[in-house]
Amino acid sequence: MTSYDDGNIFARILRGEIPSEKLFEDDVAIAIMDVMPQSRGHCLVIPKAPSRNLLDASDETLIALAPRVARMARAVKSAFEADGVVIMQFNEAPAGQTVFHLHVHVIPRYDGVPLRPHEGGMADPAVLKEQADLIRAALRVS
Repeated sequence: MTSYDDGNIFARILRGEIPSEKLFEDDVAIAIMDVMPQSRGHCLVIPKAPSRNLLDASDETLIALAPRVARMARAVKSAFEADGVVIMQFNEAPAGQTVFHLHVHVIPRYDGVPLRPHEGGMADPAVLKEQADLIRAALRVS
């Protein structure tokens, strides 16, 4: 297996070298808006512990990550009145992983509305901020 590269974009976001629209941060993880969203409210939960993906993450990291993913799923479902939420996590390039730091996609879904392609281009930062404000408000009441 290839070793972890601490120059990946999520490691750089965690170090504060690249800006992001942050939803929450604690000692275990951060949640940020996905800059190439497939749906309104698409966000990512990223553990701070370095690992390429689930295959090399410690059990402790995975155990700590799960409740944070669930919290984000509840918040985005509420904030966007979504019909459901997709949780996705990819492991290695053949499985669709493009950034090699463990991260979990939290994507609100709406009945009859297809997901946009993830390569569909960067979202308007002002739109991401508006959506992030809704999620942060939902997090405060959860």
